[in-house]
Amino acid sequence: LGGSDTVEFPIKFTPKKAGCYHCHILLKSSCDIRVYEIECVVNADQADAQLEFLTPAYQTVTQEIPISNISSEDWRFEASLEGHCFHGPPSVNVPAGGTVPYPITFQPIAEC
Repeated sequence: LGGSDTVEFPIKFTPKKAGCYHCHILLKSSCDIRVYEIECVVNADQADAQLEFLTPAYQTVTQEIPISNISSEDWRFEASLEGHCFHGPPSVNVPAGGTVPYPITFQPIAEC
């Protein structure tokens, strides 16, 4: 199509919070009807976090990290822990609107 056959259709989207937003746009003329579906996924600001585990040698400590899902769709996360002596579930499901704790366990096999 040439430049004269196209029309720009600017859309301004200003979400107030994180979530999944759906929109349908209906364009009609005397000889054509078009429906466009738009889905926008907005993520919350990323925050850096740091955990510190202190435990006597050879004793286990577990820290639960809350994962909150403020969207309208269920989430499934796959977890990959790096580092010696750390353990956690390989996946976690967080229902829409819910919070699920993800347990990270530190189980040292020597002083470290």
